[in-house]
Amino acid sequence: MKIDHHPDESTLMSYAAGSLPEPLSAVVAAHIEICPECAREVHAMERIGATLFENLAPAPVSLSAGQAFGGAATPPPATPAPVDSGISASVLRRLLGGELADVHWKRLGFGIWHYPIKLSPNCKGDLRLIKVAPGQVMPDHGHGGSELTLILSGSYTDEFGTYRSGDLSDLGDDVEHQPVSDPAEGCVCLIASERKARFKDILARIVQPLTGL
Repeated sequence: MKIDHHPDESTLMSYAAGSLPEPLSAVVAAHIEICPECAREVHAMERIGATLFENLAPAPVSLSAGQAFGGAATPPPATPAPVDSGISASVLRRLLGGELADVHWKRLGFGIWHYPIKLSPNCKGDLRLIKVAPGQVMPDHGHGGSELTLILSGSYTDEFGTYRSGDLSDLGDDVEHQPVSDPAEGCVCLIASERKARFKDILARIVQPLTGL
């Protein structure tokens, strides 16, 4: 698998430090599970952090994000076991409590389905699977905070390039885009957001309270 798009370095640093919000951490954990390059970066960051802590007075330390999601920061095996998404997804299985193929999708709109993923009580943000039919144009939108999107299968194209299986889109609150799914395969993604999207389309804004996006 050739991965062209990765999390920003600042995102990886926050993940390694355990300070990334839960939904964003879940997406990063799923990405580094199948991306040796990012896994090595996070592993190096965690080692640097551990060295710094050794020079400080002993104090209780909570689990890092990598440990919380099953030690995903450890470099993955060379040939991870595939699932229906086409990528290794033990993190995804833990999030779903089962296999991706068994997800009961809920219709979100014409050619779009979703599956909200339960987070910890009082957790802020949103985590869900999105499945988009081939050639579907998504609503043009911005973000109230960070948004991370991991491509599980298929691909989509937006103003910043084409994202394929294993790629991760890392967008900030100052970014607007309009993804278009692959004309042949469509797209299945794991998406985490800190806050609700800012839709330009009036209809999308009207139904937003019903979808939770």
